[in-house]
Amino acid sequence: MVGKTISVVGLGKLGASMAAAMADRGFDVIGVDVSRAAVENLNAGKAPVQETTLQEYIDRNRQRLSATLEHRDAVMKSDITFVIVPTPSDKNGAFSIKYAATAFRAIGKALKEKKGYHTVVLTSTVLPGATRYGLLPLLEQESGKKCGKDFGLCYSPEFIALGSVIRDFLNPDFLLVGEFDRKSGETLESYYEKIMENHPPCKRMSIENAELAKVSLNSYVTMKITFANILTELCEKIPGGDVDAVSDAIGLDRRIGRKYLTGGLGFGGPCFPRDNVAVSFLARELGVRNEIAEATDRFNRTIPARFVEKISRHIPSGSTVAVLGLSYKPYSCVVEESQGILLAQALSKQNYTVTGYDPLANDNARHMLGDDIQIKESVQDCIAGADAVLITTPDPAFTALKLGDFRKGKEDMLVVDFWRVLAGELSGKPGIRYVPVGQGSRIRDAENVLEMMWRDA
Repeated sequence: MVGKTISVVGLGKLGASMAAAMADRGFDVIGVDVSRAAVENLNAGKAPVQETTLQEYIDRNRQRLSATLEHRDAVMKSDITFVIVPTPSDKNGAFSIKYAATAFRAIGKALKEKKGYHTVVLTSTVLPGATRYGLLPLLEQESGKKCGKDFGLCYSPEFIALGSVIRDFLNPDFLLVGEFDRKSGETLESYYEKIMENHPPCKRMSIENAELAKVSLNSYVTMKITFANILTELCEKIPGGDVDAVSDAIGLDRRIGRKYLTGGLGFGGPCFPRDNVAVSFLARELGVRNEIAEATDRFNRTIPARFVEKISRHIPSGSTVAVLGLSYKPYSCVVEESQGILLAQALSKQNYTVTGYDPLANDNARHMLGDDIQIKESVQDCIAGADAVLITTPDPAFTALKLGDFRKGKEDMLVVDFWRVLAGELSGKPGIRYVPVGQGSRIRDAENVLEMMWRDA
């Protein structure tokens, strides 16, 4: 049931990484992309995108990896095709399947010529109904064949994080397979048994259930992150409050868990924000109230403005603010929906002079921010002359900073540490106004709201 050749349509961060990982597990893999540069790079043994360990995997699997611009060549020479193309959000928050549709038409034309059974797997994130009602008809129309009889179809998204795509792909918590029929699901599961390193459980279900499971998982995680950020604000209002102490405690409960329960800045990146909005769109279309997802999105969008207002209480407009961390998370060059970027933009609009630095995301940040924010080439250059420093990601480049690094800024520098990574180094040090987000100060009795609440009880 398992052939030796796999084709992968789409050589972006996920597609290229999956292709290299599958090759490393012993399969011959043919990549397909509309980008000539991506195809030429992979054929030359160069990673078409930046992703941790991708080049290493390509280097040791040169003989098993190839790429082409032609869908037909890849489908004819392979036994199963994974489609991993962008599904951008439209103005309503739904996912567009225009690129997937183009790929499915091309695959359908190839299936028309191909003899024998072939399995097609959509991995891109879509909303329920997209695979069966938006894409399957294209395969059948172009091929003149019937799904289930002549070819198989599955929806099987991956649960990965940028920066650790290959590791996450090969070692998932579970496998999610939405199957058109039993044969389709069995075929895909057979491949996964050969590919995965950790032998994860496989949950097989209808295509629509799998589509919903994918977006609902991400939406749930955004709610958990937002709850942690609400705890952060509560702790700041409580004398001696400590969001990490609270999160550590409730995270020990098996019903909750500690992961994604660290208070700080909001969620960002290419998946979480848009998946949450898409779930809200789906609910509206189906006549279901989903106020939790909508409230989560609203709260997350207010975070940069709220912190700019807090910062303005400490330093006046016109001051220089250094933003350390421009990617949406550590170890990433991705700046889409980055809280650091959003903070930098909001500060600039309030007439602050903003400098920024990120170990991996400088180029992408420069492209997004233009000339309004000065991108520096080192942490030291970014801090130099600053009135305030914002630590927006817990990147090792920032967690390793010492008190002396901040002496290069202005006297009485404000340091806002969103992740509390430098509390031991900076807390209580002279010449530094250290503000660990999520920790309450020792408020004077007259300002102690808690005491006032209970004074007349």
